[in-house]
Amino acid sequence: MENPWWEIDNIAEIASPALLVYPDHIQDNIAEMIRMVGDAGRLRPHVKTHKLGEVTALQLKAGIRKFKCATIAEAEMLGESKAPDVLIAYQMVGPNQVRFANLVEHFQDTKYASLIDDKKTAKELSDLFVSRNIMTDVFLDLNNGCNRTGIQYAEGAFDLYKYAVSLPGLNVRGIHAYDGHVRSAALKQRKSESNGSFVEVEKMVAEIEKEWNVSPEVVMGGSPTFGVHASREKVDCSPGTCLLWDWGYARDYPELKFKFGAVLISRIISKPAKNRICLDLGHKAVAADQPLPRVQFLNIPKTIVLGHSEEHLILEVEDNSDYEIGDVFYGIPFHICPTTALHQRVGVVKNKEVKEYWNVNSRNRVLTF
Repeated sequence: MENPWWEIDNIAEIASPALLVYPDHIQDNIAEMIRMVGDAGRLRPHVKTHKLGEVTALQLKAGIRKFKCATIAEAEMLGESKAPDVLIAYQMVGPNQVRFANLVEHFQDTKYASLIDDKKTAKELSDLFVSRNIMTDVFLDLNNGCNRTGIQYAEGAFDLYKYAVSLPGLNVRGIHAYDGHVRSAALKQRKSESNGSFVEVEKMVAEIEKEWNVSPEVVMGGSPTFGVHASREKVDCSPGTCLLWDWGYARDYPELKFKFGAVLISRIISKPAKNRICLDLGHKAVAADQPLPRVQFLNIPKTIVLGHSEEHLILEVEDNSDYEIGDVFYGIPFHICPTTALHQRVGVVKNKEVKEYWNVNSRNRVLTF
């Protein structure tokens, strides 16, 4: 019988715990993203999930030209990858303003932008870029219900937009609105909630068009909602998780047809009791931000997680005599984005073997700038 897709023929050569990526599945996921929006030009995928220049290259090859990220290190990786258009979906404060300006000056073939949701920040950026005799693009971060960052429409969003337009050194391109609070499993309910959160965006767009007779760029959504926004005109969609996919989203949004592009490998390191096994898959290898269980194993019967610590994952099994020390288990994390950030490099699976590794450089907070 042919081995399951996730199994690696040279697994004996790969130290655990480790994260493996499957480029053929990632390419299929990129194609599915484009199919869902109808045009690669309407995508601005987030790189926080994979943090890899090699995955960025696959997206560029597929015709994607706009990207989103969260850190200056990720933005630098995109500049090194020659991504034409990069939005750092974060407001630059403190020393990060200078780091951002350095980035803009260095990678002149990449058009960078950041977010603003505050007049003080807008003025600081303006003063900094004027002092260097350069300009930067910005997007207004609109809080349309997520309540994590941004300014609410009713609390002066348009006034801030108008103020930023008046500042030298700034080119205000449009609106960014992340509806991360829209997470209903039922697609019909998710569409309804997304439509409700889009009302604030529509109000902003109407005011901008009335004031300047030009339509602003609009960046919306994450993996659960970008398919909803794909039906709206003049909206760029910014999914992220669907590049690699994870068990949490696959469980919650079964209508999204993405493939698992990343798999964790782990080994049994101990059998401390008759009904227990211990794996080398601790907090340092799989994100611990989710409730237990934090990984779904593909090649092991149903288990109960008894404990999870920095280096150990303890499972209850019916009879551990069915397992040997050193047995390998393949698992899908419930949350892939912070899991990727835990690994310095990922093994690349081609033809069921790992023969090369990709460095996850932008997991670091600082590369050069």
